[in-house]
Amino acid sequence: MNAPVTSFDAVAVKVLPPVARFNLRIAPADLAVASKAFGPTLPAKIGQGAQNGDRAAWCIGPDEWLLHAAEADQQAIVAAFDKVREKTPHSLVVISDRELTIGITGPAAADLLSVACPVDLSRIPVGGAKRTLFDYAQVVLIRDSEDAFRLEVWRSFAPHVLGLLQVATRELAIGL
Repeated sequence: MNAPVTSFDAVAVKVLPPVARFNLRIAPADLAVASKAFGPTLPAKIGQGAQNGDRAAWCIGPDEWLLHAAEADQQAIVAAFDKVREKTPHSLVVISDRELTIGITGPAAADLLSVACPVDLSRIPVGGAKRTLFDYAQVVLIRDSEDAFRLEVWRSFAPHVLGLLQVATRELAIGL
């Protein structure tokens, strides 16, 4: 399932390998505690991201973070947050099976995303993320570099999103 879904010289689309994925809700005043439990310092500003090794975090709401880690680290992360729960109220939900990640890379990656994403992609900095829509599917869009993005999409919407990306890639390839 990690083979390219669709590609041509200017863009490639593929489903990426699974990761441990969490939704964290916590008071911004408690970010230091959450950062110690998770690893990287959690960003305080909506849209910002932080990474340390295999662990990455993006602030996607006033009190909400998307966390990624190696699959092997999932139980250790849950245990670390369980240790601080009594003194630091929070909600940590494992969403690893709910979503999958679609990688979109190449010089035409932004053009491909703009087919169904209303966000001005130039306003998302490298390392940043934004909750948005792709057609009608809610996604989190992560910018890894100028020409590389990830779409975090619910599995139930993945066939629709992947199908639309395939059609749009073919249209870009023939110059439409």
